[in-house]
Amino acid sequence: MNSAALDVSILWPAFAAGLLVTVTHVPLGMQVLQRGIVFIDLAIAQIAGLGVIMADFAGFEPQGWAAQGFALLAAVAGALLLTWTEKRWPDIQEALIGVSFVLAASGALLLVASNPHGGEHLKDLLVGQILWVKPPTLALVALVYAALIGIWMVRGRHAGRIAFYLIFACTVTISVQLVGLYLVFTTLIVPALATRGLAHHRVAWGCALSAAGYILGLLTSTLTDLPSGPAIVWVMTAIAVASLGWTRRPTMRA
Repeated sequence: MNSAALDVSILWPAFAAGLLVTVTHVPLGMQVLQRGIVFIDLAIAQIAGLGVIMADFAGFEPQGWAAQGFALLAAVAGALLLTWTEKRWPDIQEALIGVSFVLAASGALLLVASNPHGGEHLKDLLVGQILWVKPPTLALVALVYAALIGIWMVRGRHAGRIAFYLIFACTVTISVQLVGLYLVFTTLIVPALATRGLAHHRVAWGCALSAAGYILGLLTSTLTDLPSGPAIVWVMTAIAVASLGWTRRPTMRA
């Protein structure tokens, strides 16, 4: 065990990042599950990641504003495309989402094949660097998240699928570069699955489950020197499985 690794100055920004992702992604994940498009987050996140790789391929810094712009444009383009395919071919939407994910993932691999540092950039997009999140970044992300949530509360529910896909694309683009693709998918889907039998306070329970996964996963990671992203994924999933007996009680079903 590495108790010396329990540095609050490192852990609190990481946990704050997890909370920001939690409060935005748990409600979105429940919408994704309800719409039956579970893998949309993987597809759009991977498309955003492809945008970052394209920015790096073009000579821009992977953590700079240009990369953010590339990622956002790619994600929005992917969201608009998937909006069109859902309207045109709703019966095969899930399959088209899967094809989009594979194309974006393989495209990223092709672009990094000749880059000696490409593998590191790709790993950062997948696993994330949650332990190295800086407080100024958190403040900016919190403002953007608040704006997106405000737009969704005011207009999103009435604007239909286009608003949902666009807000989803913007949110996921930011989150992938904050905590990585694996944690984005886990935060969206695992709490939504674990709480699907609840009739009341579902979002609150889902957020509590996700927050517990982040803090216990971070503690597990720092005490064992395991990578933070995968550790949080496994801990959050374990908590979700353990909670199923409670959430499936007859009195709590919808």
